[in-house]
Amino acid sequence: MEKLQDVYSTEPKYRTVTVRTSDGSTIQGKVNLSSKQRLSDLFTKGDEPFIVMIDVLIKEVEGKTLFLNKDHIVWVEPED
Repeated sequence: MEKLQDVYSTEPKYRTVTVRTSDGSTIQGKVNLSSKQRLSDLFTKGDEPFIVMIDVLIKEVEGKTLFLNKDHIVWVEPED
């Protein structure tokens, strides 16, 4: 049985991903997943039109926070 603190954990669970957008940009950064959420759910389920990425690396800029519109995502590759 799961501990109550594990179910309602507020600690961020970051996953590093690489995203390709419709304009050809490649973006690497971290996304926050809820405790029971799969990475694919973040990008395909829910009504939120934007994904929040932190510690973003895009072109020569790094360490930024980016709000990325789901409609402009071509593919996502998780880092193992």
